[in-house]
Amino acid sequence: MGALPIVNRVASAKLPTQYGQFDLHAFENQPDKDVHIALVFGDLGDGQDVLVRMHSQCLTGEAFRSVRCDCGGQLDKALRRIAAEGRGVLVYLHQEGRGIGLANKIRAYALQDQGLDTVEANERLGFKADQRDYRVGAQILRELGVVSIRLLSNNPGKLVAMEGYGLSVTQRLPLEIRASPSNFRYLSTKRDKLGHTLRAY
Repeated sequence: MGALPIVNRVASAKLPTQYGQFDLHAFENQPDKDVHIALVFGDLGDGQDVLVRMHSQCLTGEAFRSVRCDCGGQLDKALRRIAAEGRGVLVYLHQEGRGIGLANKIRAYALQDQGLDTVEANERLGFKADQRDYRVGAQILRELGVVSIRLLSNNPGKLVAMEGYGLSVTQRLPLEIRASPSNFRYLSTKRDKLGHTLRAY
């Protein structure tokens, strides 16, 4: 996967939200200059057993509230759970469309409209089913002083990605969103082809 990314904190501010006030931190990844975000709620203290959501950007699901996916619902639910816990981090990674970018994600949508599932569409475009890289997120957590995490995720692959880099995962907590007619096939494909631990819808 190449050299280990290096992240630098380049800006910080307070961010009042509907869930409560978070500390907002921008991290720049070297050498590609991509900017990723960490939203920190409360005092992380010794960095042990911090509730964490590692979340990849989804413009369509989060800004436009598309229900083709469960990303917007997962983002809302994660922020609520972190705020309710009183302590935690949401790392927001700049890797749209499982790492293929926004334009290619829209091309993948068009292929799905023609009958392909989300994995087949990515592969038809010449990509892996999932190209996301969580090493940047792990580095951001370490920069924040996090040592061990309770991970909000349905994706067992994230556990493997997060272990190491000075981090340990002490628990994985599900973050399921109820399926709708618009995303039933998408969620079923994530379960059946990508190994996500989702209930049989």
